[in-house]
Amino acid sequence: MVRVKICGITNREDAKAAVAAGADALGFIFVPDTPRCVSPETARAIIQVLPPFVVPVGVFAGSPLAEVRATVEACGLGAVQLHGGEDAAFAAALPVRVIRSVRVRDAQSLEGLAGYPAHAFLLDAYAEDRIGGTGRRIPLELLGAARRLGRIVVSGGLTPANVAEVVAAVRPYAVDCCSGVERAPGLKDHAKVRAFVARVRETHAAIHA
Repeated sequence: MVRVKICGITNREDAKAAVAAGADALGFIFVPDTPRCVSPETARAIIQVLPPFVVPVGVFAGSPLAEVRATVEACGLGAVQLHGGEDAAFAAALPVRVIRSVRVRDAQSLEGLAGYPAHAFLLDAYAEDRIGGTGRRIPLELLGAARRLGRIVVSGGLTPANVAEVVAAVRPYAVDCCSGVERAPGLKDHAKVRAFVARVRETHAAIHA
């Protein structure tokens, strides 16, 4: 089954809507000065009411190891998504599963990842001025080449209108959506969330029919 992560959760209502739609994981962004950043206190209050099989994922970029570990413990995070220059030793020192973000510009972007202790690699489109959340799509041929990394999570420019094409062509471990299901930065459009998850489930079922 292709998993679905809805990222950039900032409030309990959006979290409940994503869970009701069938999301497998919710992303909480702890990157300062970004539009969807939440405090550990806000994230903790939301995470405490999540069902046991919905994974809360903390998104970090350049935070000190001690800070990431403290946030994992304080919030009850089930996984950490790393978007900065965190090396293999940093990832190995974390007490939860690690998702390594890769900014994909070309085929060379996928090199040098062997041996990195990640449980999955999240692929996002490269942008000069952003470390993630670009809203841009990655060419399908690059996504196909990335399957050799193992578990891949496709991100970048996904919407209810195009996610089926990506799932059918790439068959990733998971897909990740943030701005593609929003009505404003940090505020989800619940109808779009339902449509996004439904399209993933329908496409997966059709592939394996």
